[in-house]
Amino acid sequence: MAMKVFQFSEQAYHPAWDVPGDLRITFPARHCDPVIAGKLLNRYLDEYLLADDLGLDIMINEHHASATCMSTVCSMTLGILARQTRRARLLALGIPISHRSDPVRVAEEIAMADCLSGGRLELGMVKAAGYEIFMSNQNPARLDQRFWEAHDLIIAALSNTDEVFSWEGENFQLRNVSLWPTSIQRPHPPIWMTASTAASAAKIAALGYHCATFLCGATARTVFDAYRASYLKTHGREAPDDKLGYLALVAVGSTTQEAMRKAELMKGYFVTAERVGAQFRNPAGFTSAAENARVMGLQIRPARTLLKDGRPLPRDASVENYIDAQLLFAGTPDEVFAQLKEFYAETGGFGNLLMMGQAALLDHADTVDNLTLFANEVYPRLRELKQDSRERLPAATF
Repeated sequence: MAMKVFQFSEQAYHPAWDVPGDLRITFPARHCDPVIAGKLLNRYLDEYLLADDLGLDIMINEHHASATCMSTVCSMTLGILARQTRRARLLALGIPISHRSDPVRVAEEIAMADCLSGGRLELGMVKAAGYEIFMSNQNPARLDQRFWEAHDLIIAALSNTDEVFSWEGENFQLRNVSLWPTSIQRPHPPIWMTASTAASAAKIAALGYHCATFLCGATARTVFDAYRASYLKTHGREAPDDKLGYLALVAVGSTTQEAMRKAELMKGYFVTAERVGAQFRNPAGFTSAAENARVMGLQIRPARTLLKDGRPLPRDASVENYIDAQLLFAGTPDEVFAQLKEFYAETGGFGNLLMMGQAALLDHADTVDNLTLFANEVYPRLRELKQDSRERLPAATF
């Protein structure tokens, strides 16, 4: 099956980035000009519509209380795109269901957007970033249990096409659950989840869901191998590549110099991602004790930030460093295709590239050029990549 590419932008409010300090949770609202915010949001929507015209699919996400992401309600953006796009698959990756007070409302939003789109929606359910615990006031130690109950309720609501049912759970109690309208895709739209470890990838595979890993370079092989092994064990057949996705930044230029200029503008995404108070990054109980022990035992930044020679990614990393770590693919169309082809082989193959074709300070004109060059000169070749690329490399252990 040919590779799919989803255009993605965090829809940042970059005009406030010059203000020193954290950009999340405690960042004062006075630094937001809603008129400028509105213009930026409309600009990002225009770029999504361009992606649809170019034959790319579309991915959106959701974050809260952050100048790095103004997309605070996935369903609102989905509703707009469902009506205005013609053919793109619309992936919400993701909706932080453990923070929502009413999972049935999530199911209603998804079903309605799926109807509007003619059945083009894809649903990503995530636990959300650790720092967002402080906005929803949830107990981080119980968030995983709340997540899975919300998941079960959403799946039950989307799948039901018969009698009204009730739900009596530990976190949610509803007397009558019934969706009007129901989703076009049956029993529900395709489900996605994210994984950064082998254990979480294995669980997603057992459920048969799509699995995506974000900005982790060589660690993607560990995640993908775990998914494949679990999928084979659970379902009795090999996992198709279209079940796996990788998110990275992509900058394409007609010359290497032009691409590197774009990449330098986009690099601010990585820098601003670090601008959150240390006390908010890992609430007690949010991450398992085993994973915390693993990261602490490394005595470096997490393994996802390693360069190819094994050194940790520098704090003041250059564009070249991010390319080396395979968090960013940049260059002419030929160079970007070669970088992606190499990464595809190193990871054993994947069927979805979740492409940040816009990030940080990359303006509209540059984004249009970036998406157009990629769609016309890189994407057709990516669609020809086959699974036999993985046979040239030994399987990774995990």
